[in-house]
Amino acid sequence: MGKLVRIPITNIYAGGDYTGRILVGPRQKPMNVLLDTGSSALALDAKKYKPQTKAGDATTDLAQTDAYGDGSSWTGAVIKTRIAAGTGSESVVLADGNAAIAYTASSEMWGETDGILGLAYAPLDDAFTMPLDTWKKKYSATQVRKGKHGTIKPYLTQLFEEGITSDKISFWTHRSFVHEGGGGAKDPLNNGWMILGGGEEATDLYTGSFQTVKVLSQEWYCANLKEVVVGNTAPIASKIKPPVGMPSNSIIDSGTNSLNLSPPLLEAMISQFTADQQALLNSSIKSGKLVSAKKLVLASWPTLTFVLEGSAGDVQLEVGPQDYWQVNTEKVGYAACALTVGDPGLVILGLPLMNPYFTVYDGEADNGRGVVKFARKTT
Repeated sequence: MGKLVRIPITNIYAGGDYTGRILVGPRQKPMNVLLDTGSSALALDAKKYKPQTKAGDATTDLAQTDAYGDGSSWTGAVIKTRIAAGTGSESVVLADGNAAIAYTASSEMWGETDGILGLAYAPLDDAFTMPLDTWKKKYSATQVRKGKHGTIKPYLTQLFEEGITSDKISFWTHRSFVHEGGGGAKDPLNNGWMILGGGEEATDLYTGSFQTVKVLSQEWYCANLKEVVVGNTAPIASKIKPPVGMPSNSIIDSGTNSLNLSPPLLEAMISQFTADQQALLNSSIKSGKLVSAKKLVLASWPTLTFVLEGSAGDVQLEVGPQDYWQVNTEKVGYAACALTVGDPGLVILGLPLMNPYFTVYDGEADNGRGVVKFARKTT
């Protein structure tokens, strides 16, 4: 089974997405990294961490380049380094971990974070063999893509294969946008927990039984979204044809702070709200405007139910108005809608789906294909 490591996490550094602290290199430098189940690479901002080769870091001839759904991207050199997570007796150390030191990145890539920790599957952890030492040469993204393509083992896979932890990661969160007016980094609503190596054992973080969503591919945590129900209205069939190369119509992703919906599905959902509610939704979603919390009266808004294919029958996950409307966002007394317009063939089910639940990404279940499990979280 391996160790269980409970790591405090916060949404302060990434504007709503969650980061956790790891310790990197021979001198164990603290790095706040974005926790992303929608990717697999561990990349660190080269402005924050440079290889300590004289102290034990090893450079390689491998390079990585990656891009994300929000348009951000980076290119970096793969090194072998010491990576620790947790503190005291509840800590794990990977002596020879794979990490990319990103020497180029788009302006919006890092924000106040120090890097990104991908928590998805090994096939997404692309790496390219280059002619020379990639930290010394620092190849461009175009040059990297012309190298010999392969993959490297991501962080969770390395921990699992070395018998350090199970191939599981779990989240207990409250918000998908930063909560204003409650003390910033000290505000409990801006903090949570990530459990490395398990989840079901943390009985203080959830109540009741788990619902288990079937994962359709060992790449992203791909799911089959079957329908959406707005309040007590008739179910809306997803009718989503996945994009070319995607094995399913939806992804469950801790690195997305909204419910990113294909345009036809989003329009069909909005049509089920009252006229006044539609006006407020459109103002926030389409115009990007904050909405006065006094206008919302959240008690009058419907619950959204997302119906996904489960390992044993359909799974119904509820997102209440307090989760798809994030009150006290950017300014106290104002709210932003956490429903966003996505690509035509894909739904990304981000933090608003996870916030009502204790969420376990179990990469070992179903013969290694994995599942995602949801149980109602404790408050």
